Amino acid sequence: MEAIQAILTRYSCRKFTDQLPSELDLQTIALAAAASPSGMNRQLWRVIVVTNPQLIADMEAEGMKNLAAFPDRSAYDRIMLRGGKLYYNAPCMIVVPIEEGNPPGAEYFDCGIVSENIAIAAAGQGVNSLICGLAAFSFNGEKGAEFKRRLGFPEGYEIGIAVLLGYAAESGGKPHEPDLTKISYIK
Repeated sequence: MEAIQAILTRYSCRKFTDQLPSELDLQTIALAAAASPSGMNRQLWRVIVVTNPQLIADMEAEGMKNLAAFPDRSAYDRIMLRGGKLYYNAPCMIVVPIEEGNPPGAEYFDCGIVSENIAIAAAGQGVNSLICGLAAFSFNGEKGAEFKRRLGFPEGYEIGIAVLLGYAAESGGKPHEPDLTKISYIK
């Protein structure tokens, strides 16, 4: 699939089957993540491909617990309406831990680039994805340090983002409609 086609057709999948993408597809997607550009080529991120169902389930349970306790319950309520699964039954996730940049905050730009490379590469491989910022809730509670250890985060790294990967349980997912009014050309 051409890059532009992958960009224009990918969508945020919120209901996955339990079918795991092939090892080759996961390696290709991880390579695309590692090839992401970064400010001054510092690469203040790591790419961790997680296919362990128990670890994903443990992280999801902790994330839902922490999300339920969060004062703004709108995200929790929305997830509960969609079946109560923070990770939407995805059989795989790529966790992207980040190290603080200089200046602080620069690492978030690079993290965004990595997650988009993952999503586009997944679409190109015929794999569905969801960029999941709410994965941070799995690391914000009492088990956060345990998950960082189980995932092998380097010292000083924190959760940046996660991207869920798998195959859609329902057909008909639609990409976001581009708002062409957001484009301007200056000559």
